Amino acid sequence: MSYTYYPGCSAKGTGRSYEESLRAVFGALGTGLDELEDWNCCGASGYPAVDAAKAVALSARNLALAEGARPGPGPVDVIAPCAGCYRALLKTERALADGGAVAARVGGALGAAGLRYEGRARARHPLDVLVNDIGLDRIAEAAVRPLGGLRVACYYGCLLVRPYATFDDRRAPTSMERLLEAAGAEPIDWPLRTRCCGGSCYCGGPLIGALPEATLRLSYRLLKDAKRRGADAIATVCPLCQFNLEAFQGQMARRFDEPVDLTVGFFTQLLGTALGLNERALGVHRMLRWQLPEPTGAEGGAHVRA
Repeated sequence: MSYTYYPGCSAKGTGRSYEESLRAVFGALGTGLDELEDWNCCGASGYPAVDAAKAVALSARNLALAEGARPGPGPVDVIAPCAGCYRALLKTERALADGGAVAARVGGALGAAGLRYEGRARARHPLDVLVNDIGLDRIAEAAVRPLGGLRVACYYGCLLVRPYATFDDRRAPTSMERLLEAAGAEPIDWPLRTRCCGGSCYCGGPLIGALPEATLRLSYRLLKDAKRRGADAIATVCPLCQFNLEAFQGQMARRFDEPVDLTVGFFTQLLGTALGLNERALGVHRMLRWQLPEPTGAEGGAHVRA
């Protein structure tokens, strides 16, 4: 089994460890990821505020390319790990399906480039695929080093299930908790799991640039609450959220006079650890902080990288 893979810009930069761990996990589970050739930015940064049709056209081109790479009558699943990219692709699907002026402009732009969107391509998040296609039973069977004793705060952020809840509940999602529980972890009860991290639409975006105080407060609140509830780590599904929560912990400690040292990794890194994958293959060497408790009943040293 293989899927079309749309990495998005962050996966080739600050979120590189996300891509590495995603590929490693899917490979270990016998599932291929075929990177879309000649993909472009999804347009989820500041473009929608400037020209909505052009923003839709950017994502529409990626969907059209995905369909062209897999000709036939059936659907084409496009895996988009970044929550911002995932939402942009979903928004584009709906804009084109609804018709109207935007759809007409986008269709004309695609035609001028020799492309056509048929409506077969559909955006999917890897969390959805792991839970609903590969399955939790398969995950549990493959977990050769279960994450026993690891208390994890599952963080969805504000873009993954809102406004388009295609595979989980928009107010109280549980997919990540179920996935990591199958890998042996202990997800904590965390009401803030869908609150904004302050990163706005993209890493280093409008909020962190124009409203640094507001950004730090939003991220600090998440980290402090997760730590207060006994979390050993925060699992994220988006490179933008991960960066915001990890990179500014030092600034938060100075600003609020309280350390909030907490490992913030991608859910694929934690899952890959349970699957027994090499830390370098999971991109752990790129993290600013990686410190997990020794899995209950497991042999070997603790997962530590300060």
